[in-house]
Amino acid sequence: MNRSIINILCCLISSLIATAQATNNLLPPFEKWKDDKGNFINAHGAGVLSYNGTYYLFGEIKKGKTHLVPNQSWEDYRVDAGGISCYSSKDLVHWKYEGIALAPNKTDSTSDIHISKVIERPKVIYNKRTKQFVMWVHIDKEDYSYAHIGVAVSNSPAGPYKYLQSVQPNGQQSRDMTVFKDDNGKAYLIYSSENNNTMQICELSNDYLSPTKNYIRILENQRREAPAMFKHDGKYYLITSLCSGWDPNAAILSVADSVMGNWVQRGNPCVGKDAATTFNSQSSFVLPLNKGKFIFLADRWNKTNLEDSRYIWLPLTINNGNVEIKYKDEK
Repeated sequence: MNRSIINILCCLISSLIATAQATNNLLPPFEKWKDDKGNFINAHGAGVLSYNGTYYLFGEIKKGKTHLVPNQSWEDYRVDAGGISCYSSKDLVHWKYEGIALAPNKTDSTSDIHISKVIERPKVIYNKRTKQFVMWVHIDKEDYSYAHIGVAVSNSPAGPYKYLQSVQPNGQQSRDMTVFKDDNGKAYLIYSSENNNTMQICELSNDYLSPTKNYIRILENQRREAPAMFKHDGKYYLITSLCSGWDPNAAILSVADSVMGNWVQRGNPCVGKDAATTFNSQSSFVLPLNKGKFIFLADRWNKTNLEDSRYIWLPLTINNGNVEIKYKDEK
């Protein structure tokens, strides 16, 4: 990324954090973002942990030749699982490569995290009681018939993370997923289930290492995936996408008064050109900043060359309960 674009990004993000009034997109989607070593950032389906004044970005490593899994009813494009990367930043613009946070297994084909498997959508939260960083990821076979969720732990935010196990919460399928930690310290898994026909929300144990029996089914018969949950002024918000393979579609916002409450759909929060395809992307995470301002993280998948997939980071605002994600080309 050239110096002029970096300067523009610094100004934009500083403005968003300091004044909460930025209007342009934070990361030009037509650029490949580079880390401190000059390498392209490789962190897809990403999540961000804010800890002690530093942001940690975790994402899927997409590297190598893309192949199409045969005998599938959809375009099941894959690369060998590269594990989960980690980058750190103080300003959300300049990123230091911290290494592979969760390394794939290259020898044991029965392992959940073997390179032949699916390791997707990592999300990390910190447990103040145990002083451990807990990572949850979607674990699957390449034909997506396994539908598990895996957990790993570390004593430091950047890792390395030790993989523990995978589960199906309360015997339920888990595919696209995220993790949400509430202000009171309780944490929840949110995941596509029942062949993606519902979303489910399941409370985690106090150590965040296992699902509890407290769970609900939401968005029934809605075919949703790619969940991203956030909170503002006592209300809970959930952005999801429709299931359309690697191809983009319209995001849908749902709102509730409690995590385990009644979730009501509110329509597409995206505004402007290409809003019907979430600006040609799919949601991965919403990062809270301050004063009702957030950053919406999404992937622009290149299904036939997944290593070349891009990202967009856009300002998300909430005014009087109304959520808007606006896209504006950088001038």
